[in-house]
Amino acid sequence: MTTLSFDALSAYWSAPEVATNVVVFLNLLGAMLLGLVVGYERSYHGRAAGMRTYGLVCMASAALTVIAGYPAYWYGGHPDMITASDPTRIIQGVVTGVGFLGAGVIMKEGFTISGLTTAASIWASSAIGILVGVGFYAAAILLTLLSAASMMWISRLEAWLPSRQAIAVFMRFRKDYRPREDEMRRVALERGYELAGGSIAIEYNDGQPEWRFVAVSLGKGLAAPLSELATELARVDGVEKFSLSHARN
Repeated sequence: MTTLSFDALSAYWSAPEVATNVVVFLNLLGAMLLGLVVGYERSYHGRAAGMRTYGLVCMASAALTVIAGYPAYWYGGHPDMITASDPTRIIQGVVTGVGFLGAGVIMKEGFTISGLTTAASIWASSAIGILVGVGFYAAAILLTLLSAASMMWISRLEAWLPSRQAIAVFMRFRKDYRPREDEMRRVALERGYELAGGSIAIEYNDGQPEWRFVAVSLGKGLAAPLSELATELARVDGVEKFSLSHARN
């Protein structure tokens, strides 16, 4: 039986192969749902990695793990292709290399982090490629659909679910002005925010106090919008310069 014969190619879509792909898919679906639950907890508290990132990583990890349990069905069930090399070592190299590639797209500027979902999607793409490589075509197609659905629609689900918006705040005060933390917290609470624990950084630049911190909203619809906060800060006498931005992306 040659590699391009009808029997060899149809073996990839035989009943046992398809049944194995369905089992793999159910594992991927369950892993994605569990990852979304964990990611929602992070998203609710205003952290950078949210539901899409956790869902993609959990699903891709499950894909790389579950296929190890079905080596007899790799490459259309052709054992001679498995014994000719060690695919597990190749998989380890691919996952490690792509992980470094994904880390390169993560950008951090102050308290704002972007690119986490892109990095997770790159890593998930490597899992898709591995599934195709070992002949789990149906599972690879389903993982592709789940990954695309996660990136397109999970953000809408995140926006619909209760969450706490986080904003990064930078404030430079006049030299003669001495801000107080308790006053900052009181003002933030009046506008529907609380200062995130351990996020306050204070620096003196040419005698001028500079504060950086993250403020987390008390709940959706309870906090003042960014534009309103900017208007208020522009009218504060002690503030010489400020910037507001979303603390996660």
